[in-house]
Amino acid sequence: MIRRGVCHSVADLVTAIEEYLRVHNDDPKPFVWTSTAETILAKVRRGRVALQQMASQN
Repeated sequence: MIRRGVCHSVADLVTAIEEYLRVHNDDPKPFVWTSTAETILAKVRRGRVALQQMASQN
């Protein structure tokens, strides 16, 4: 078993993903959006501004 969040190789990562899917597909639940598209897009815009500011400082 792989400790959560620690993958030392691609094979470890693949194993962790497959294990996650195996466990979570036993009782799947639909994904439900909790934010509006407008809220998500506003966050994306803020993130772009922050990245541009960081890039201009370097």
